Amino acid sequence: MNDPLVGQTLDGRYRVGARIAVGGMATVYRALDTRLDRELALKVMHPALASDQGFVDRFIREAKAVARLSHPNVVGVHDQGTDGSYVFLAMEYVAGCTLRDILRERGALHPRAALDILEPILAALGAAHRSGLVHRDVKPENVLIGDDGRVKVADFGLVRAVGSATATTTAGSVIGTVSYLSPEQVEHGNVDARSDVYACGVMLHEMLTGSKPHEGDTAVQVIYRHLNHDVPPPSRLVPGLAPELDELVTRAAARSAADRPGDAVELLALLQAARRSLSPAQLDAEPPTAATRPAGDTHTTRLRRTPVTPPTAAATGAAAGSGPGGPSPDGAEPLNRTSRLQLPPELAGRRAEAADHPVGPLPAPSRFASRRGLLAVFAAVAALVGIGAVVWFIGVGRYTSTPSVLGLSRVAAEAELEDSGLDAEFTEVFSETIPVGKVVSTDPRNGERVRNGGTVTVAVSKGPERIDVPKVAGDRKRDAERVLEEARLTVGTERTAFSDTVPRGRVIGTEPAAGTRLKPDAPVSLVISRGAPVDVPDLVGLTLEEARQELADAGLELRTAGDEVYSDDVDKGSVAAQTPDAGATSAEGSSVTLTVSKGPQLFEVPDVKGKKQGEARQILEDAGFEVDVFDALPLFGDDKVWRQSPGGGSLKPRGTTIDLTVR
Repeated sequence: MNDPLVGQTLDGRYRVGARIAVGGMATVYRALDTRLDRELALKVMHPALASDQGFVDRFIREAKAVARLSHPNVVGVHDQGTDGSYVFLAMEYVAGCTLRDILRERGALHPRAALDILEPILAALGAAHRSGLVHRDVKPENVLIGDDGRVKVADFGLVRAVGSATATTTAGSVIGTVSYLSPEQVEHGNVDARSDVYACGVMLHEMLTGSKPHEGDTAVQVIYRHLNHDVPPPSRLVPGLAPELDELVTRAAARSAADRPGDAVELLALLQAARRSLSPAQLDAEPPTAATRPAGDTHTTRLRRTPVTPPTAAATGAAAGSGPGGPSPDGAEPLNRTSRLQLPPELAGRRAEAADHPVGPLPAPSRFASRRGLLAVFAAVAALVGIGAVVWFIGVGRYTSTPSVLGLSRVAAEAELEDSGLDAEFTEVFSETIPVGKVVSTDPRNGERVRNGGTVTVAVSKGPERIDVPKVAGDRKRDAERVLEEARLTVGTERTAFSDTVPRGRVIGTEPAAGTRLKPDAPVSLVISRGAPVDVPDLVGLTLEEARQELADAGLELRTAGDEVYSDDVDKGSVAAQTPDAGATSAEGSSVTLTVSKGPQLFEVPDVKGKKQGEARQILEDAGFEVDVFDALPLFGDDKVWRQSPGGGSLKPRGTTIDLTVR
């Protein structure tokens, strides 16, 4: 069916492209921001929901809250707007796939891959929890994995606006959500950071086993199992999984919220501790339900990533992207890998040629030929071993992977790197989310290849960056703006105020005041002086020269309006009106606009000679004139106008008295 929105431009800015996905709350489109010429995802609320003003208000409040949450693992919200009946969000476009696509394609994942995916999810949720936000709908459909391997969490906070909207959808669509709802969320509607932790525990179980811990034919069955059954350890379905992984799942997905980690930051610390205790063999344990390697010519002398068919586009606008065979999140080890030795072409050719001919009796070789053949075999084997050793040394043996030290103290991170045979070089950076003294990032990143004995640059948090608002009182406006920009603050709105001490046009102060500590790029408003307050004198009726002198004495300037006006009360050439009015307060040195009078407007006097007295009076009064009648022959006349003054055809102001003589 044709979508009426495709091809339209919303808010005069966002050109709607192809429809990507349809959900219970909104439809997601691929769109182009014509102002900034960038691709983004446009989430447009369904019209039935957009008609509920309370719902729209909650939707907008949550969008603003999420927009303030800046984290590399959160799908960013760029803009929110309304165009007619359409309420929409403009969001970051992520080219890749969802975690659901990967689980559907691969089934269970290696423990290393599962932890690689969950770690950035917890980092994103941890930043939200420490900012007072709860996701409420953590599930594989809301986890995006970009083509660059970056893991991002989508629909942050928006589910708070949805509330219980999913309860009215079909059973099939509800099951996918209730599979990750915590018991308290289902039973009482109580939601906090531990509800997100529960969902992460369920997702980890699904990544390790390939199946959800609680399943059923209806939503009611799934809810019943959440309320009455513990999430089983994943090793029940995948024997041989490390006990540390069982402990991680059961702690995170405990039925009682009090038994879970307090938030995603605490769960992230437990995950990293468990990961450090696992051996490479435990991390790379082959899951029994993992997808098999596709057939094809894959003979190679290096470890290569298994190609898979790209899954479908992610729900927030991700195009088809790298599957589980591609780079794993944050540059970690590939989710699956294999290694084969490539044969030399001539040897492969001889094998093929031999296969085409029947095998018959061979002549007995001579002693010399036998020795020569034996030497040739030894030489070939030695060459292959040598080549393999060189390739291994160049491609694998000289390198190791950067261990995860995110969130560790400087001492702990240095010890962890030293245990991996690596040196550490420390730098300090500002961070809004990572506590002071903890590791923010590494270069190379977690899981990336690094030379044995090499150096890893470790960035340690020195807390959030704050900038003192500089003192700009008394500066010219342009100088104050330059000082704020050099201090890496944004020049905000501007307002004016009277001041007896600060000259007109100079800065009185800032809002917030000087010395206030703000985040970089925070807005700072300027208060500009209008000068000392002056009472505007009454100038109506004065000549222009008289008015000019009055204004000069008050410290004001005269400005005349472009057009003159008629005035029945003010003589021509004098002041008929003024702006501001008399008695108003204005700034010293400002202008007062004067309108000059053209005098009264003149109108033609009707000629009523020869008309009866009553008719003549009516005509003159209808034209706006006054009438005075003198009867010359009161006893003998026929009451007709014999004479009028001013005469007919003359130009007089309205209200002028016309004298009539009748007889």
